[in-house]
Amino acid sequence: MRRDRRLLLKALGMAPLVHAATAAEPVLPALGTRLALADVPLLDGGVFRASEARGHVVLIYWWASWCPFCAVQTPFIQKLWDAQRERGLRMLGLSVDRRIEDARKYMEQRGYTFPTGFNTPELERVLPRPGKALPVTCVLDRDGRVVMAEAGELFPEEVAGIARFL
Repeated sequence: MRRDRRLLLKALGMAPLVHAATAAEPVLPALGTRLALADVPLLDGGVFRASEARGHVVLIYWWASWCPFCAVQTPFIQKLWDAQRERGLRMLGLSVDRRIEDARKYMEQRGYTFPTGFNTPELERVLPRPGKALPVTCVLDRDGRVVMAEAGELFPEEVAGIARFL
């Protein structure tokens, strides 16, 4: 999918947009590898429990309140969450904001309800953020293996297409 977008931009004579925060190419987990999950305190006071995610498709979504690409993609992530959580989708959003208050305020102001934690140094040791690009979207299958890993903004149909892994 990402390759098709890059080829289209090249054919149109346009260079792909580069995220200002992206100094290095993202290091995404390889397809088929296992990605460790951890128990994560959520912004709403709950807890994402890794044990409850086992046997389910899990969407992990790194984002930030200041990221313009996240601002475009996140409504579609919320729509996916609303439509697919009853089918067994598990989700862990991870804000990489500098201050947890900024992430909470952003979620509240926009009415986002998908489970979201705060990316801390402790969490980074277990579940490292893949590079500096945002947003980052990873999908794990029911066995905990990576079936999708993308850095940068996804098209709405790409986000909706995550449902095919359920």
